[in-house]
Amino acid sequence: MATTAPTSPLDVAASRGLARWLSSNQMSFAFSSYQTGQLFLVGAQPGGAVSINQQYFQRAMGLAYRPGRLYLASQFQLWRLENILRPGETANQFYDALFVPQNAQTLGDIDVHEVAADDNGRVVFVNTSFSCLATPDVRHSFRPVWKPKFITRLANEDRCHLNGLATGPDGAPKYVSAVSRSDIVNGWRERRGDGGVIIDVADDRIVTQGLSMPHSPRLHEGALYVLDSGRGFLARVDIATGERTDIAFCPGFLRGMSIHAGHALVTVSKPREGSFTGLPIDEELKSRDAEAWCGVLVIDLATGDIVEWLRFNSFIDELFDVVVMPGVRCPMALGPAGAEIQQTISFDPAIVPLDRPEA
Repeated sequence: MATTAPTSPLDVAASRGLARWLSSNQMSFAFSSYQTGQLFLVGAQPGGAVSINQQYFQRAMGLAYRPGRLYLASQFQLWRLENILRPGETANQFYDALFVPQNAQTLGDIDVHEVAADDNGRVVFVNTSFSCLATPDVRHSFRPVWKPKFITRLANEDRCHLNGLATGPDGAPKYVSAVSRSDIVNGWRERRGDGGVIIDVADDRIVTQGLSMPHSPRLHEGALYVLDSGRGFLARVDIATGERTDIAFCPGFLRGMSIHAGHALVTVSKPREGSFTGLPIDEELKSRDAEAWCGVLVIDLATGDIVEWLRFNSFIDELFDVVVMPGVRCPMALGPAGAEIQQTISFDPAIVPLDRPEA
């Protein structure tokens, strides 16, 4: 899908308690919109207002966060943004984290969906075009590290629409989501209604099946959660039996989930023509006399209640991924172009000779 530049001012509304909820949980979050090519960072200002910082990255998609570091997949690159502020420092008076793009790995247009980073700093991403998990390579576009056993060979054909990745506490891959088990070019499009599966990376076991365009499996406190996006539900999956329990219906097409303190942050989008029409969510919305909308929802996993939200009312109709940033109150970022990044220079004042290791 082509990235379109915004043509009107940002019109966004937030629930009355969102800033207070972020402050009480000592966190902020980031989310992406590939429709408009934007990275958004959301936090709470000292006065209690919601802060929304936005920067442009072409077809912004998968996100991963490790303390002080944010990864972002774009149209053909994987970006690494670093928080350059020292403890106690602020930028522009009240931002307590400033994420600067320090590296971009060129991958090619392989439709990277979700991204993860383990404790050792190794990055693994979902290579949707080639139906595999991969990691960056110093010479090539990527290095494949795993594929579903039903995929007979790696080809730039988006056969099963592999799209989501759940990792363990150490950041290592555990489960993936795919829209189907198809092994032909674009075969997943014929199985959107109920062909979705969750796969155990360790042994290729199908953990659960019959999902409608699943996205973003996540592990939290030993439980597995997934977005049954074509139905519009956040669900819990019994890893042993595959039984699913619906937790909450969400008014839009779900993609991207991050869990913190017993709450799931998810993005919802307005379904577009083509791949996202004719799904069970259409009837679900109709039965509830509702229209799909675009935004971020905060869901209490214990009750299924949507306790806070952020909603776009203007030109943005589709979002992608979301990540929680614990311990960061009010973040901002710089984009890869423009005068601001050219004038932002930071360095460690300690002089370390080349023949001595860095501290």
